[in-house]
Amino acid sequence: MVRCASIKPERIAEYKRLHGAAWPEILARISEYNIRNCTIFLRMPENLLFGYWKYHGEDFSGDSARMAADPRTRASWALADPMQVPLVSRAEGEHWSTMEEVLHHD
Repeated sequence: MVRCASIKPERIAEYKRLHGAAWPEILARISEYNIRNCTIFLRMPENLLFGYWKYHGEDFSGDSARMAADPRTRASWALADPMQVPLVSRAEGEHWSTMEEVLHHD
């Protein structure tokens, strides 16, 4: 899965600190819900966040719903989400915009 958003310029340092010291229980939840190789990149000066991960489960919708219901995950999102600016072109209901894969090579 690949997604992107923007970040408020004045919040970049705080966002980097938050993710540089990610809460261990959040990282455990990511693994628990079958997400591997979870990476977020920051592209400056455009202030574009690019998130990438591989899903290794069998029920992405269910795992996503369980993750979203987790109180600690919701607390971490409550800190990070206000730092971000969803892209204008995002689909309804998206915070991070889904990107189309145009090349893949293993």
